[in-house]
Order: sequence, then structure tokens, then C-alpha cells
Amino acid sequence: MEHATQQTRPRPPAAVPVPATPAGAGRHLPPSAGFWVVAAAYAALSAFGTAPTPLWTIYQQVDRFGPLWVTIAFAIMVAGIILSLVFLGHLSDRLGRRRIIAPALFLTLAAGYVLIAWTGLAGLLTGRLLTGLGVGLMAASATAYLADLDRQARPHVTAPKLPGLVAAGASLGGLALGPLLAGAIAEWLPDPLRTPYVILGLLVLVCLALVLVTPETVDLAAAPRAAAPRMSLRPGRRAVFTGATLLGFAAFGASGVFSSVGALVIRDDLGIHDVFVGGLATFAVFGASAAAQLVLGRLGPRLLTYLGLLCYLAGLAATSVSIANPSLALFLAAAAVTGAGTGMLFKNGLSLSAESAAHASRAGVLSVFFVVAYLGMGLLSITFGLLVGSYGSATTIIVLSVVLALIAVAGTVLVPARRVPPA
Repeated sequence: MEHATQQTRPRPPAAVPVPATPAGAGRHLPPSAGFWVVAAAYAALSAFGTAPTPLWTIYQQVDRFGPLWVTIAFAIMVAGIILSLVFLGHLSDRLGRRRIIAPALFLTLAAGYVLIAWTGLAGLLTGRLLTGLGVGLMAASATAYLADLDRQARPHVTAPKLPGLVAAGASLGGLALGPLLAGAIAEWLPDPLRTPYVILGLLVLVCLALVLVTPETVDLAAAPRAAAPRMSLRPGRRAVFTGATLLGFAAFGASGVFSSVGALVIRDDLGIHDVFVGGLATFAVFGASAAAQLVLGRLGPRLLTYLGLLCYLAGLAATSVSIANPSLALFLAAAAVTGAGTGMLFKNGLSLSAESAAHASRAGVLSVFFVVAYLGMGLLSITFGLLVGSYGSATTIIVLSVVLALIAVAGTVLVPARRVPPA
């Protein structure tokens, strides 16, 4: 089991860290404050990504499109994330963390403007693509940035658990808060297709201003050359990294189904048309994910993985039962149990991926992990949209649950029983 106690042996450096007191540091926040700024920015951008979840039914009523277009709109965001991660996600190892995260927030603001000014289907698809590009830029870079800032703020801690815990919590916590805030705003404030983006856009703007005064952690003079490998694993870590990516795929695959069609299941299968309630399934999944990491994140890797797998399998089974025998309470409970499982599996996968990376390739390795995770989110949501019209929600959920369960079990078999510390 890992320990969070502080020790005197110094930790190895991140990709290419800058000195603890770089020139001009007086114009920036201290690393300890910058750490929480980056976490808040990551959470705000993640919340923006899931904000449309409870609004799908309103978009459908306004533009008269079916469930397949909902999954397409969701998948377009995932496509933007993957494109951004594949072609740009590694760049913070060379160009600096802040130079990648600031544009990610700018893209999110641009997406907000499009969604506010253009409420039709074409505007929704364009806004979702821009959102995905921003999330892709943020995901790997913010995770690496948090580790770098924590290393500068607490150089005496040899086995830090805080960066991984906060990175996963900011991502999943933000994903949970997005539909909750958007659903509440849409239900009780005017103009439900614009007001949520205005409020969340203001939060993103505040985070951008603070990120611009957060210290850079990559020494650009010593950063890897453009010809350096985008992704480099430590020796003997390929199987571990493969298992970690399978855990990420399974975790985000289940979460993606709830995010893309959870509100539609609540309306069409459970017969509840309240917009706020429509966002509760996504909130339950991601909220339970974040809560499980906060409460259980200090467990040893073996126990965390097995407990996560148990919750994951039980939640998927309960989800199928709740749709076959319609029950809102059971559906939300199943979403929460599934979410707790995804949170534990995702945290283990993320931590193992970071530990598998060579020093100068942290963002590149994490980009690959997130590409696989978001592929799971996109592919499973699209598959649900394609199958549900012919086979119904219950049968489709059962089929996808079996596939996800097999992938999660395979990932669990490949990851090690105990954590291997960074080299």
C-alpha cells in the first residue's frame, strides 16, 4: 500500500521542471496556489463538457431530431477530444504546460459563444467540437501540470498521492457538476439553451485569468526536441500500461453511456420529463466516481482495483434491471454504484499510466491513456444510439454491459498487484 507520509528523500523530477524560483516568479502565484488554480480550471472545463446532458430533451423539442443525433452530438465532442490529444496533447512536454492549458480555456470560451449565439443543431455540433478540442488540450496537460506544481510546492514528499487524486477528482467532479448546474439553471432560470453556457463561461473566464499568472513548470531551454518520441514508456511497463488503458476505456465507456443518453432513458423509459431530474443520472455517475476516489483513494492498488471492479459489475447489472423494470430510484442507485466503480478503476489506470511514463514523456503517455479512455466514451455512446432503436434500451444495455465487463476484467488482470514507484 502506498503511504502519503512525507519523507526526506527527494523525488525524481518531472518531464523537465524549471527551478523552484525562476526568474520573474514574483509576477506569478506560488506553486501551491497554482496547483489549485489548475485543478479548478480542469474542473470548470470538464463541467462545461457535460453541461448539455440535461438539455438534450429541450434541443430535441426545438430542432425535432431523434436520439441518434444526441449520440452524434456527444460523439463529435469525443472526436474533438481525441483529435486534440493525438496531435496536440503531447506538446506541453515541449512548449510548456501553461501554453497549452490557456488555449484550451480559450477554445471553451469560443464554444460557449457558438452555443449561445447559435442554438440550432448545426450550432450545437460546432460548439461540441470546439468543446472537445479544449478538453483534449486540457486533460493530459493539466494532469502533468498538477504533478509538476506539487513537486515544486512539496519537493520533500517522495510518494505523492495528491496530484493523481486531485487530477481525477477535478475531471470527474467537474463532469458531475456540469449537468447538475445546467439542469438547475435550465429548470429555474430563463432561456435554458443559453443561460447555462453564460454562467459556466464566466467561471471558465475567471480560471483563465488565474492560469495566466500560474508559474510555468517546464524549462523550455531543456525541453525535448521536436524529434523526440511523443510517448516513451519505462522499461518493462508495456503490459501495465496496456492494462491501465483498458481500465480507462471501461470506466469512460460506462460513463459515456449515462452522459449521452441518461436523460433520454429517464424521459422515454421511465416517463419523467423534468429537466433537472434528467441530469441526475450523469451527476450520480461522475459524482460517485469523484466521491469514491476521495474516500477510498488511499487504499492499496489491489484492493482498490478489485473493489472498483466489483462495484462496476454490480452497477451495470443493476442498470439493466432498472430499465427492464422501470424505476428511477434503482436507475440512479445503479448509476451511483457504477460511478463508484468507474472512479476507482479510472484512478488506478491514470496513476499507473503516469508511473509508466519516461520522465520527458509524461504528457505524451497520458495523452495516449486519455485517447483510449475517450474512445470508450465515444464508441459506447454511438453503439447505444445505433442499437437502441432496433433492440430497445434494456437489451442494448445488457449487451454493452457484457462487453464493458470483459474489458474491465482484462484490464484488472494486466495491472500489477502493488504499485511500482516512479523511477
